[in-house]
Amino acid sequence: MNTFIQAHAGDANWQIALGACWAQLRHQLQDGLKPNLGWCYITDHYTQAAGNIMDALRERMPGVHWVGTVGVGVAAEAVEYFDEPGMVLMLADLPAGSFKLFSSPSPLEPGADGFEAFTALVHADGGAADLPAQLKTLSGKTTTGYLFGGLSSARNQPLLFADEVLLGGVSGVAFGPEVSILSRVTQGCQPIGPQRTITRAEGNYLVTLDNGRALDCVLADLGLPEDTPDPELRQDLSQTLAGLITPGEDVSTQPGQFGTNTEVRHLLGVGRKAGVLVVAEQMQAGMQLAFCKRNAEAARADLLRIVADVRAKAEAAGGIRGALYISCSGRGGPHFGHRNAEFQMVSEGLGPVPLVGFFAGGEIARHHLYGYTGVLTVFTGGA
Repeated sequence: MNTFIQAHAGDANWQIALGACWAQLRHQLQDGLKPNLGWCYITDHYTQAAGNIMDALRERMPGVHWVGTVGVGVAAEAVEYFDEPGMVLMLADLPAGSFKLFSSPSPLEPGADGFEAFTALVHADGGAADLPAQLKTLSGKTTTGYLFGGLSSARNQPLLFADEVLLGGVSGVAFGPEVSILSRVTQGCQPIGPQRTITRAEGNYLVTLDNGRALDCVLADLGLPEDTPDPELRQDLSQTLAGLITPGEDVSTQPGQFGTNTEVRHLLGVGRKAGVLVVAEQMQAGMQLAFCKRNAEAARADLLRIVADVRAKAEAAGGIRGALYISCSGRGGPHFGHRNAEFQMVSEGLGPVPLVGFFAGGEIARHHLYGYTGVLTVFTGGA
């Protein structure tokens, strides 16, 4: 008996969607499953009904603790509900005492009630104060240091679910050693130039790379002359991103690929006279940087690679019981060529296992906050 089950539906009326999901779950519950943890991801078409949805879920399944968030898109199996009404649910029957929900302002106090957090699923509001610092602190409260999750991408209110509806902050569920997971990050961007060392930076201002002006370096990597007209330069820079690697973090051993800990950030502006670039991240000397562009072909190959890797390792650990895939809202099926394409690749690669997820405003893995990535996490038979 599989201890994870899932359901999904989409309708302009949230009650009809929830009814369809409940019918799917009720059919699977006939196997005697007694779930105690549930995931609920809804698109922002249902934001105003979030409280009613949570009330209905608690009423129908009073023994289940619920976590989740709201996004521009959600998905289950090989179906993506992107920019349309959609709801996905997943239920799990986990060992008693093997998980614990948490939320701001005092998330995940270690040792409380004798619970030992090994890993944690995190949902967050991208506007939360000092979010990178919060993630680092939260990571330090787990034995493995491993977080996985994503930011709400709702266009109205960044709601989070943790046994109640929360507006903003950080929340989620921590798992103890009894719950075995495997998790990988897949990158959606490809380097267009060499990996360089930041030799001078002041906050968001990137001044020099390899002791040369930052602007001169990006022009060289883009193959643009120094006298490129301003409109053309702005256009090219708007399509260029910065891949940042903190000193001591792992790097890719494959030419033309990023390592899993590369954090991709937008270029926000340029100071042409001073040769300075403005990056959407606080930087410091000693960090590594490579300019990059989104690349659908490279993203597809990397996604298939990590799915195959996770499946192989999970089969050696007793198989996959359930899976969670969180992708950047800038990816999704259209980025890979057609509707549903991304979750189709994940679903087909993993095989017939419960799979749900959402499209995030930023992805979380370890203590890092990513962009243009996908984070795949599976619960293995070792739990």
